[in-house]
Amino acid sequence: MTTNPLLPVLTAKARAAAHARTPACPCGAGAVTLADRPDATVVRHEDTVAKAHAPDATLTDLTPRLTVATHLPDVLLPPLTPTPVTLHGRIVTFWPYGTPVDPETPDTAPWEAAATLLARLHRTPAPHALPPMRGPAKAAHAVARLRVLAPHPAVSPVLRAWTALPAWARAEIPMPDTTTLCHGDFHLGQLVRHPAPKGPWRLIDVDDLGIGAPAWDLARPASWYACGLLAPDEWTRFLSAYREAGGPAVPAEGNPWPALDVPARALTVQTAARAITKAAAADRPLDEIEQSLVDACDRMSSAPPELSPHSEK
Repeated sequence: MTTNPLLPVLTAKARAAAHARTPACPCGAGAVTLADRPDATVVRHEDTVAKAHAPDATLTDLTPRLTVATHLPDVLLPPLTPTPVTLHGRIVTFWPYGTPVDPETPDTAPWEAAATLLARLHRTPAPHALPPMRGPAKAAHAVARLRVLAPHPAVSPVLRAWTALPAWARAEIPMPDTTTLCHGDFHLGQLVRHPAPKGPWRLIDVDDLGIGAPAWDLARPASWYACGLLAPDEWTRFLSAYREAGGPAVPAEGNPWPALDVPARALTVQTAARAITKAAAADRPLDEIEQSLVDACDRMSSAPPELSPHSEK
């Protein structure tokens, strides 16, 4: 396996930043690589995290997102400084370490805290300089990668479900909501406790933060629930907490699905597309969960999406 040449440089920067914050830093554990993907490399040294953002990230888009995180410390984990540096052509930011959600204990997942944070975010006036939320663009990218695969039996139902979505959900036209502040890529991996290990929950990862349709931030758990991957009681806890916190993405009472159906379908397609792409790259069949996502896309193709009154076709 080829070692990422950015890793040693990023590790050194994380160590220097940690020691600048805490001169007596105990370095017994050394640095830990938290992620090393084409779109992000993340290194932790004690209580400091250094993140190299995607190669196509720009200061024009990222800087206002960092500024929002700095100004909303009760919702978003703020960076150590809103001013990034550049290493090996990549934008790098520095953050305090927070304790993530434990994937081994799903029964303790902080659904209520997550929903409350999203509602607070959605109710916060969006700065004028903020770019659009990147959720639909990421879904479109996942589908574009799917289209170039060699023939695969799971591709057709996913593309049919994608084609049936409104143009805004496919990132072909602007989103109908141009004022609401959104996270853009919410899932439980975007939550940490800060200060670690038992501080309050905060949202992380501002790369996709922007203005857009707030229902997109509820779409992944809605998709999981619709596909049978999220238990009904967990979905109810999440949705109820969001409503109790005054979240604007869904009505305060009644059926939430006119607002959620299109984003949930889009996230189902995105997740299925990524699953097929990964399975094809590993030359393996789809597992049970991956196949369930494809099956959901197949079912979606037989019924048009439910549109809210504010949706644009």
